[in-house]
This record gives sequence, C-alpha cells and structure tokens, in this order.
Amino acid sequence: MNAQSSNLQPLHVVLGAGPAGTAITAELARQGHRVRHISRGEIPSTDDRIERVRADLSTTESAIAATEGASVIYHAINVPYHLQVSLLPGITEAVLAAAASHGARLVVLDTLYPYGEADGEAITEQTPWAATSRKGKLRADLDRRYLEAHRSGEVSVALGRSADFFGPGVLNSSFGGAFFPGAITGGTALGIGDLTLPHSYTYITDVARGLAALGTDPRGDGRVWHLPTNPAMTTEDVHALVEELTGQELKVETLTEPVAFGPFDEEFMAEYAEMFYQHRIPQNMVSADFESVFGLQPTPWREALAATLDWYRTAFGGDAR
Repeated sequence: MNAQSSNLQPLHVVLGAGPAGTAITAELARQGHRVRHISRGEIPSTDDRIERVRADLSTTESAIAATEGASVIYHAINVPYHLQVSLLPGITEAVLAAAASHGARLVVLDTLYPYGEADGEAITEQTPWAATSRKGKLRADLDRRYLEAHRSGEVSVALGRSADFFGPGVLNSSFGGAFFPGAITGGTALGIGDLTLPHSYTYITDVARGLAALGTDPRGDGRVWHLPTNPAMTTEDVHALVEELTGQELKVETLTEPVAFGPFDEEFMAEYAEMFYQHRIPQNMVSADFESVFGLQPTPWREALAATLDWYRTAFGGDAR
C-alpha cells in the first residue's frame, strides 16, 4: 500500500500508554488499521506502523490538537489512583470535546466500579448502578456523561467494561506484579481478600480485542458492554491452574485488609480501601451479550495464564524476584 492510499485509511487514535492502551494499539496495528498512540509520557517504540505522539490530554486544546484527523478515539487514559476523583472529570470533557471536534466515534475503557456491591453473583449490563464509594460514584457520573453525550448527538460513544486486568504488561493489578513473579520463582505471591469466592479477571488481550471490535463496529454505540471475560472462578482455583502450569506449589500471602504490600504503597492502599469490598463478595462479570453480538470469546484460562507467565519470565530476565 502506498503512502497516499494509507493516508486515506480511517485513523484510530489510542489515548493512554498503560497496559490497556498499549494492548489496544498493538491489536489495531495487527488488524492493519492506521494507528496513532498518544500519551503524556514516553511511548516505547515497538512497531514502526504506529505513530507516537506525546501530549497532555487534560486540556481541551491539547486533546483536540493531538487527535487531529481521528475517525475513532479510544480512551484508555488513567491517572495516579489518588488523583482519579480530581483529574478524570476534566479529562473526560477534554476527550469528549476532541471527539466532537473531529466527528470521531469514542470508545471508552470502563470498570465495574459503578455497580458497587449490587448483584455480585452475576453482574450483567442490566445490573443496577449502586456505587457508594467516591471512585464508584465518580465512574458512574462519568459514564452518565458519556451516554448523555451519545443520546444528545454530541458524540457517538461505546463503553467497554472490564474486570481486574491480568496478562502481558499488566503489573499494577490485584493479579499482576505482586503475584506472577513469586509464582515463577517460588517466592511469595500475593492473594487479595477471600480467595474462596468467585472473582472475575479479564485478560488484557481480550480487553484489546473487545475495544477494537467496538471501535470498528458501530453496532456497539450508545451503551455499556462487558468485554470478553471467562466465567468467574474462585481465586484459589485460578491459583491451582498456575501451579499446574508452573509445576510448583505457590507460596501465597493473603492480604485480608487494605494495607501496604509490595508495589501497593500506603498512599495507594489508603485510596483503595473503599474498593476492597470487591474482594469480600462474589464478583462474576458476565459478557454473554458482547460474545453473542460481536462473536468474540474470551481466551481460555490456560492459554491466557501460559502467555502471562511467559511474559513475566521474559520481562524479568529469568529472575522475577
């Protein structure tokens, strides 16, 4: 394909260079789309097909300029956990303004926070939004803003909700950098809350595949979707699968209260305390609607865990301590 024809391709712009933004960008490039990746910080160069732009997306002017030419914008921006309540509303308005300015569709990566403790045994898109925490109510308010923007014709919006991330590149997660290095080396692996309860975990590659589907298929516009996620298992059962794949017994230290541990410092845990209920109730996020409409199934547990373990082995150079 020559440069002229390439420039006629719709431009997919991904905001945020954390694990989700990086995975989305890679998935879109793999599918052959023209992609721009934007972040405030440095973006590693992993694929020459991807345009990389550094920009502060917290202001309307900067967001509009950085996303110039976008056909679809993927919002995967995150901020330090203790700053979410103060910063995310402004970022939301800047991203909406950018999408409206360019006539771009907007795909938003979302969380389970708006549901609060409602119907933890089977969370579907019809589950009531019952958040009582500060961050849960914030996310619910932001989601209402996105959906109202769609209803009013301001911007075409689709929201994709995910459970706790795990997978290649995912470090700061309840099932990430405090667990997998210990699982590989025989060191301490972190478990959080009641490990005997069902809990949903979403594989980062399925997050990327799901959001790419929403970005390339307007049938998803105007509503919340649950991204492809395997039916919940107890965390103990997930740990047992890891033991089978590694061939060694896990040494799990269980965190029953929100106190500092490993990569989760006191500042983070002080903010996370109000969300700790997620590890004390059953949490089964159901993605049947998405799977039926878009024909994407979650990656089987063993395949996802094997890829995650391989990534950690490589990333830590054989020494994940």
